[in-house]
Amino acid sequence: MTTIGYEPVTPLGEDARLWPLTAHRGARGEVFVGGVGLTRVAKQCGTPTHVVDEADIRRRCHDYQRAFDGEVAYAGKAFLCRTMARWVQQEGLSLDVCSAGELAVARAAGFPAEQILLHGNAKTPQDLAAALAYRVSRIVLDSETEITRLAALVGRSPHGRRQQVLIRVTPGVDAHSHRAITTGTDDQKFGFSLASGAAEEAVARVLARPELDLVGLHCHIGSQVEQIEALERAAELMVELLARIRDTHGRTLSQLDLGGGHAVAYRDYDTGSDPAELAPRLSAAVANACATHRLPVPHLIVEPGRAISARAGVTLYRVISVKRTAAGRVFVAVDGGMSDNPRPALYGARYTIRLIGRPAPGPHQLTTVVGRHCEAGDVLAEDCLLPNDIHPGDLLAMLCTGAYHHAMSSNYNLVPRPPVIALSNGTARVLIRRETDADLLRRDVGGVF
Repeated sequence: MTTIGYEPVTPLGEDARLWPLTAHRGARGEVFVGGVGLTRVAKQCGTPTHVVDEADIRRRCHDYQRAFDGEVAYAGKAFLCRTMARWVQQEGLSLDVCSAGELAVARAAGFPAEQILLHGNAKTPQDLAAALAYRVSRIVLDSETEITRLAALVGRSPHGRRQQVLIRVTPGVDAHSHRAITTGTDDQKFGFSLASGAAEEAVARVLARPELDLVGLHCHIGSQVEQIEALERAAELMVELLARIRDTHGRTLSQLDLGGGHAVAYRDYDTGSDPAELAPRLSAAVANACATHRLPVPHLIVEPGRAISARAGVTLYRVISVKRTAAGRVFVAVDGGMSDNPRPALYGARYTIRLIGRPAPGPHQLTTVVGRHCEAGDVLAEDCLLPNDIHPGDLLAMLCTGAYHHAMSSNYNLVPRPPVIALSNGTARVLIRRETDADLLRRDVGGVF
């Protein structure tokens, strides 16, 4: 553990809802998170660097636990490391993993198998075998092949127990988010279609397999879902399917997983979700639909990912160059880019970026912040309001980067990935160290088989 620095600070003004929970502004443009000065983090740890506010993560876990009368499973695909898994467990959440790799991290952290769900639209035999070996509580089935494959693996397993499963249903509800993160409509890769009858066929297939114990249904309509009405409609359709399963097969399923995708605010005018508002509306939608169909209310599960981790994260970049075009456009290039944050290039995600570490009292200008990579599409943020005197060496903070940044990072142009630093109570801890050239070369075995 290293103490990087602490001093009394004043509350943060503008963009307060976008910064981590403990963020405060100090003197001379400094910003503190978890009692640690971000300029000193950058000086000691280098840039780019992802920082994470531990208190923010824990607070959002607590808020979800308090709001939902059911099970809250953190979606590990948003951001996962051993420490994150421990925080989630300590706050009483379950964990959703999507691969043998994510499961390996959970196992290394000692996360209880009975609180883990395995997801994924194309789980490999290795993914399924790893889940069975660790005895994860539930596996969410996503294809006919997966039903057959899992049943065969369970049949050969030495544990001699049935595997609890849920069926992922595509309810045909549009989340009205970018098409790359919309998953609840028909004609895409996830789940069994409700409209085509594939979901009910999958139910019959699973019920016919003695190795599998069908305990519930799952759906997930997309990410950055701002309209609660879409989530309510999906819940109603899922309850209708539960009723048909009861009427057709005489089986009352006990669990209903409504997924995650709850929106967070990346800019000051964005709409973010609040679990205190979301939970009662989803619970009421399920309860009312169950009353209509004379069903017992199932055990309700939700799977927030970015809603837990996004706002807790800040990415620090150092300005490398400033270019002003003849047309008057200002490009500010930084020492990171699409390798540590591919979301803007993938689906036009928009961010807030602020200068920190020095006063900036003068006029500001609209600026395009770009990355270091050999792609014209390596643009981190457009129309950023930054000082007219922005110059190489300045420190920039990109807000709300705790989800789908480290998790989606790459080594494009063979650029090593940044570290992840946890900030709490005036102390900084390295959760994931900075990658090095030696790490990159270690995998380059020179043609040896």
